[in-house]
Amino acid sequence: MNQTLFEQLNKWHEEDEHQKIADLLIAIPDEERDYEVISLLARAYNNLGLYENALFQLEDIAGAGKQDSLWHYRIGYTLYHLGRFEDAVQAFRRSDQLEPGDQSTEYFLRRSIQKAEKQKREELRLANKKASMERSSSAKEKFLFSDMFLADFWEDSEYARESYQSEPPTDELIDSIEKELGYKLPSSYIHLMKHQNGGVPKNTSFPTQEPTSWAEDHIAITGIMGIGREKSYSLCGDLGSLFMIEEWGYPDIGVVICDCPSAGHDVVMLDYRACGKDGEPEVVHVDQEDDYEITFLANNFGEFIKGLVSEEQYDTSEEDKEEALDRVEHGKFSPLLEELCSQVTEVNQVEQKIRNICTRIVEEKGHFSFHADELSYVMYDVQFWFYTKSYPNTSREQYLAAYEKIIAFGGEFGQGGYAPSFITDWLNHRIKEGRIVQDHGIIQFTNSYAEEVITKLQEA
Repeated sequence: MNQTLFEQLNKWHEEDEHQKIADLLIAIPDEERDYEVISLLARAYNNLGLYENALFQLEDIAGAGKQDSLWHYRIGYTLYHLGRFEDAVQAFRRSDQLEPGDQSTEYFLRRSIQKAEKQKREELRLANKKASMERSSSAKEKFLFSDMFLADFWEDSEYARESYQSEPPTDELIDSIEKELGYKLPSSYIHLMKHQNGGVPKNTSFPTQEPTSWAEDHIAITGIMGIGREKSYSLCGDLGSLFMIEEWGYPDIGVVICDCPSAGHDVVMLDYRACGKDGEPEVVHVDQEDDYEITFLANNFGEFIKGLVSEEQYDTSEEDKEEALDRVEHGKFSPLLEELCSQVTEVNQVEQKIRNICTRIVEEKGHFSFHADELSYVMYDVQFWFYTKSYPNTSREQYLAAYEKIIAFGGEFGQGGYAPSFITDWLNHRIKEGRIVQDHGIIQFTNSYAEEVITKLQEA
């Protein structure tokens, strides 16, 4: 590979332009692809999340890679993300033997060992559960909640009523929803929904024995989905179980029953793997941030509901706020945000202006995230102005694809995730207002509104 091409590929890699790398390398005829080309193509596929493609490429050069620590690292990385943790352990161990002391290798080796052990425990638990259920004559749990328990279970709020709560379900609706989902719902869940059909409980935390992306010792839920289709957070609503499985890629092991504060990056599910579609499901946490890792929570829905505890038991709000303030004040900008800031001449000290606005957001919310509030809209505006100033021929689709690389997944100065609906809602709102105009598929601010955005940034 010539030096010019190698430098271009590294530049794209640093800019997260992995599709460009893949497209360029795929265009090289098979007979002209050497070991380095195939290895870099596999790296691009890994960074695009195309792990099966990466595995195919790496296995094609397995013979040549036997003594290459980087080859073992890359195939270990691929196997890790394919959930083949025992194989990943072997690959990372070999990489560590060939090049001891690499921090990334050591990190993934530790994580692979942990996940392989957890995977074995999970497989054994499911096998024992299936065997137990086959021996048991009672297939369904008959758990009901007391009137005293139900009277103090739900939190009454406008948000809960608007987003979750529907009229109590009829038997006909329950049958219809079960057919659409393909699973028989637990009697305890139906009992709870007939008391109140969806909502936000007073207690929103559940203890765990293992750490997740949310916390070391518990998970949190935002609400419990009701039986219906009308409310966004109902089982068959537009943000319900089918949407999370089909659009977000959650495993098809049952029914998404609770959303979480991460805005889609983890959920609680009814897990029917052991019991079958008509049996009594377990309750599990599924972590999209960690390759959809499954963590067991409770043997059944009733046990899960009874096990919910107050978030005050795990209140780390002050520590979280201090961490978020440090991040927005000192965190390194993403490569894309740095590039966009470098193109701004209209505002002095533009990087500090951004940090000032984001500091105000953290001070108000206690955490670093953009939603549908006034300051978040300022940051949506600023990011859009930045991007379209540097890339004036941007379409709606191109901007939505680039958005997450600016701040949402920006690394040190980032939020670790975002809800796509907030940014699309903002975009639609600005278009409806006439502040964003479209011309032959190209979107941009009107000149007058761009001046308003600049003024807000200058005053920050």
